[in-house]
Amino acid sequence: MADFQLGDVTVQMDGHVALVEIHRPPNNHFDEQMLSDLADAFERLDKANQCRAVVLASEGKSFCAGADFKHRAVERGPRGPRDLYDHGVRLFACQKPVVAAVQGAAVGGGLGLALMADFRVVSPEARFAANFVKLGIHPGFGLTYTLPRVIGIQRASLMFYTGRRIRGKEALEWGLADLLVPADQLLSAACELAGEIAEGAPLAVISTRAAMRSGLVEAIRAHTDREAAEQQRLFLTEDHKEGVRAVAERRPGNFHGR
Repeated sequence: MADFQLGDVTVQMDGHVALVEIHRPPNNHFDEQMLSDLADAFERLDKANQCRAVVLASEGKSFCAGADFKHRAVERGPRGPRDLYDHGVRLFACQKPVVAAVQGAAVGGGLGLALMADFRVVSPEARFAANFVKLGIHPGFGLTYTLPRVIGIQRASLMFYTGRRIRGKEALEWGLADLLVPADQLLSAACELAGEIAEGAPLAVISTRAAMRSGLVEAIRAHTDREAAEQQRLFLTEDHKEGVRAVAERRPGNFHGR
């Protein structure tokens, strides 16, 4: 299979492992187009017999700092974030195992993207946060389903209600990460894990993964339907406008519940 590029997403094959890399440094904020390109790339890899496992990585200091609130990309259009999440559902529907290599921030929707993967290899500098309440909105990208599924309801609730950051070592202890390696070994360690997966019989791996993720796509669709509706409602509040300002200015929000 030949290497290819879709917008800011590149795909490189090395044996049976595909490296899918996002190129929007330094923070790799996503919009609808980038998620569409990413889903298109994953769907092409599903059809490629050569590809047996995927590494998802990003160029820059952050894995993905979420949606681009600075330019209000999430709120455009009558369907608001639903259009974004349609592409997220497509990502969850893909068949090949995915290892995410997470450096720096995986925040908000970026955390949702990291949790689309089967495994997360992280550096000590990685930081995970579901900071939606600090922006005055509801969690999204299916996180109300995926985060408690990975780390349990109590720890997920703690992350959601406080918006606190979880760094690499704690993420490993919580089960949010699967491997913790030095930053300069991050990509090689993720590729090594993907290579180990790719050594298995491909039909058996895909079959086993489908069983392990049974019902996942349907659950993500249902949860993102609710998340999108709640986000669309809360986008109109004064608290959301204040949250965006507060996060941009690196200060606590002055919220009034309206």
